[in-house]
Amino acid sequence: MQITITRTTTPKAKPDWKNLGFGKYFTDHMFVMDYTDGIGWHDARIVPYAPFALDPATMCLHYAQETFEGMKAYRHEDGSISLFRPLENIRRLNNSDKRLCIPALDEEDVLQAIRELVKVDADWVPTDYETSLYIRPFVFATDIGVGVHPSHTYKFVIILSPVGAYYPEGVNPVKIYVEDEYTRASIGGTGFTKAAANYAISLAAQEKAQALGYTQVLWLDSVEKKYVEEVGTMNVAFKINGTVITPALGGSILPGITRKSMVELLKYWGHPVEERKLSIDELIEAAQNGTLEEAFGTGTAAVISPIGELYYEGKTYTINNFKTGPLTQKIYDALTGIQWGKTEDPFGWVVPLETK
Repeated sequence: MQITITRTTTPKAKPDWKNLGFGKYFTDHMFVMDYTDGIGWHDARIVPYAPFALDPATMCLHYAQETFEGMKAYRHEDGSISLFRPLENIRRLNNSDKRLCIPALDEEDVLQAIRELVKVDADWVPTDYETSLYIRPFVFATDIGVGVHPSHTYKFVIILSPVGAYYPEGVNPVKIYVEDEYTRASIGGTGFTKAAANYAISLAAQEKAQALGYTQVLWLDSVEKKYVEEVGTMNVAFKINGTVITPALGGSILPGITRKSMVELLKYWGHPVEERKLSIDELIEAAQNGTLEEAFGTGTAAVISPIGELYYEGKTYTINNFKTGPLTQKIYDALTGIQWGKTEDPFGWVVPLETK
């Protein structure tokens, strides 16, 4: 794929690397590529970061035909930069696109686009441990007109953002509200995709939880409101009586890359791990009888986020004395050690980037 590069003539001032927050700052450039029926994906380019001019009738604004991904570039101690399992994200993006009738992207073209964009903005990759460059690829419909049908034109865009911890608590336990009124997704819907509309659906419950002092919500299934599914923007896992249990993928749960890595890591260690249905009743019973030993969320943004408290039906349940559990910490240290190049990568998950 040929990528034309137009560099900015007005570089931005860099942010305070010690106070990045998450998703607040964006680099000097972005990648853009267009799709047109009969032509395919074309006109790949890296250009200065800037707003798009959209017609008020642009279809994505009315019918939410939009998907996205989240991944990171990591700066190692020797100054090199790497990605973590990027093809997994790219394949998931194509799975999301298929569900929303968006044309597939060539995997190698997307990887090349990410490589070239990070290379252009390599000086935006922060150097402090546990900071990274967040990579946000996304696709949206660009046909102009009000009528419900798949668009005939699209834009594929990649933007970059230097980030620190996703949650203000950092790698410390968070409080989770079990949501039993609203639901997030159903089998046969778009729960397994990273579609923009999925996240809009989650906002009402998130606001309710935060008003009660909880960081995120624990979603239950939409049919029986009985089975645990996800925590907010993350997958979730519970260590019950020595075994790590994470809800099985069944069409309503996002197949997280960090979740997959966690499961593979536990199997590599020989630690008991199960992917299966987990009812909220089983979980609460474990919390009451003391066999719920640890709980944590998994996702690209936070990596591993310990859960220290659950709120369900008017009662609170403290997990591991509101402390990060030893296995939770071990998983976090192993994943981040691989991602930042501090420990050996026996799985071949790390993809080095040539930035010169």
